Amino acid sequence: MKLFRSTAVVLALTTGLLALPAHAQQNASGDPMYTTEYPKTFSMIGDLFIARPFLIAATAVGAGVFVVSLPFSAAGGNIKEAGRSLVVEPGMAAFVRCLGCTTVGYRKD
Repeated sequence: MKLFRSTAVVLALTTGLLALPAHAQQNASGDPMYTTEYPKTFSMIGDLFIARPFLIAATAVGAGVFVVSLPFSAAGGNIKEAGRSLVVEPGMAAFVRCLGCTTVGYRKD
């Protein structure tokens, strides 16, 4: 019986110790709504010259597809969802995201 208890205690402590780094990483930023990213120079350059033009083009193409699909979206009752996924999300990724960042939104410093 002592072997079972000691094994259970060791497993419980090991599981608790393995969960500590994940818990510390989650609360390191303080507020989970705002995360601050500090991208490297090369990721900023790649974002400026490669990703942003593609995202702006995706926004323009999405707007065209949204206009074409508008009668079908109206019939299905999902105009808001179609507009959000085809126009707003690529537009936010192109114009609201900081240069080189991976998440959309403004930085809180």
